[in-house]
Amino acid sequence: MGLGGYTSAILAERIGLSPWLGMLAGGLVAAILGLVIGMITLRLRGIFAACLAWFFGLALMGLATKMVWLTRGPMGMRVDRLFDTPSNVPYYYLLLAMMVAVYTICKWVTRTRMGVAFKAIGQNMEAARTSGINPVFYRVSNFVLSCALGGVLGGFYAHYYGILTPDMMHTSKTVEVLAVAYIGGRGSLWGGAAIAFPFIFAMELVRSSLSNLPGLNLLLYGLLLILVMIYYPGGFAQFFDTYLRKPKNRMMDYFLNGAYGGAK
Repeated sequence: MGLGGYTSAILAERIGLSPWLGMLAGGLVAAILGLVIGMITLRLRGIFAACLAWFFGLALMGLATKMVWLTRGPMGMRVDRLFDTPSNVPYYYLLLAMMVAVYTICKWVTRTRMGVAFKAIGQNMEAARTSGINPVFYRVSNFVLSCALGGVLGGFYAHYYGILTPDMMHTSKTVEVLAVAYIGGRGSLWGGAAIAFPFIFAMELVRSSLSNLPGLNLLLYGLLLILVMIYYPGGFAQFFDTYLRKPKNRMMDYFLNGAYGGAK
């Protein structure tokens, strides 16, 4: 997201490129860097791959801080906004459209051969390898797609706020995204989107109400992540399937197969 945001902002400021094209350029640059990082990191596994990818993120934040001649560093880089209006309503509808587009792309990918490979690798990498699936290729492809989408959204972030600082790439942002993804449900496309609205609203409320305790929201992120990983690895999507969807199905089965069957 940080790389996509800075790419779009720099192109708009230096050569006057349209922010709309800058967002796409940010996605392309992020995808290229994702390919490079993926080739390096995703041959590793577990905590080693996670740490190495995280170190790359810290390096990018350091570069954005030190390259003042290009990014203006901590002073912040002014960025042209997408719409010439003080209202946030157009941005809301644009972001809503982008969410639908990202969901549609991800849903389509899961139904392709690549999506089947993703699921197989996620369930058992060794079994997937013996089935003829190349885990490195598909993991890198997954990483590139994720980076491309993140780069486009990073461009939107830059042109929405109108100012860009290296804090955009701070670890707290990563923790926030991970918290939403895990609490929403790993392996679920709709879980993260469904939980993001109430979760972020609640965390911002906590941060503003308890401003005398800075960092409390990060502590709550960590606590919620631990609880979800221990008790509900499937997150909100699993909770919904267990307590909300299935009881309705059982009630419907009773009426259709029980009461109606008995009448027959």
